[in-house]
Amino acid sequence: MRWTGLRLSVTLLTVIPLRGAVPPGSPRAGDTAPPRAGDTAPPRAGDTAPPRAGDTAPPRAGDTASPQAGDAASPQAGETAGVSSSSPRAAGTSTLLWPAPATVAAAMAWAPAVGLLLGIIAAAVLLVVDHPLGAGPLTGAALAVASLALLSRGLHLDGLADLADGLGSGQPAPAALDIMRRSDIGPLGTVTLVLTLLIQVAALSQAESAGHGRGPAGLITAVVTGRLALTWACRRGVAAARPDGLGALVAGTVRPVIPAATTLATLAAAVAAVAISATVIGEPLGWTLPLAVAAGLGAAYLVQRQALRRLGGITGDVLGALAEVATTVALVVAAAGPPA
Repeated sequence: MRWTGLRLSVTLLTVIPLRGAVPPGSPRAGDTAPPRAGDTAPPRAGDTAPPRAGDTAPPRAGDTASPQAGDAASPQAGETAGVSSSSPRAAGTSTLLWPAPATVAAAMAWAPAVGLLLGIIAAAVLLVVDHPLGAGPLTGAALAVASLALLSRGLHLDGLADLADGLGSGQPAPAALDIMRRSDIGPLGTVTLVLTLLIQVAALSQAESAGHGRGPAGLITAVVTGRLALTWACRRGVAAARPDGLGALVAGTVRPVIPAATTLATLAAAVAAVAISATVIGEPLGWTLPLAVAAGLGAAYLVQRQALRRLGGITGDVLGALAEVATTVALVVAAAGPPA
């Protein structure tokens, strides 16, 4: 179950597709979509042939053709095409297309670990661009932030813009949710998106310019904090704003002890990094790293509280916005230490 949850977490949170982890609602190769109410089976080749002698009267207008001998029986209510709802294959398909709650809970519990992987990749981009290539901290910061957007498929940034449009509209929950569901981005969402990216690049550039490895350390800390905010948002007691979508799939699936333990582990790792850099390497990172974790989670909590009050629960857009808010605030705090 743990590794299934990890594979699902990587698939949901990154652009890296892993074999065996199917995103919720994604049909597998070979699977056919279940028939909708009122739909008739599509005509097959040869169905339009004229009736032969001895056949029953041709169907009248509005009638559907009766099945011929040898034809496959039409699917019953609740069955997918060609698969009985009681068959083992149907059960397996249902498990893959709509993961079990335990698998979803494990996926969201693994979110900080996926954030650690993404943070390491982005930190490597920052270091390579700044030092071996000599392009400078600003260029390195911009490309590192761009790599995070690419690895997350831009979904978190899109969620941030959608949430800004929805909450900024001042409309009741149903209307605000409809605004968030639209594919376009309004003026408030655009401004929020641009300012967030500018702040992330500026803060990361400042941290990298300070030296002592504060840029990579701050970036990794911020990305882990952003994904840790997702784990907190999916804890039990948090409702979904819609009956469908990613929010309905993950809301309330994580036991509160899991994000609490993960937060303590993240804070301990940040303190350990500061202590090691000061005593062993001799390049102090400053105590802003553990403060960055606390500040990022606090900011995400405030945004989540506002979303719950206005929308009645979380959605996939809310989760994306929480990740970006926590990451941005953590980067700003990590960059606020003393200069080198």
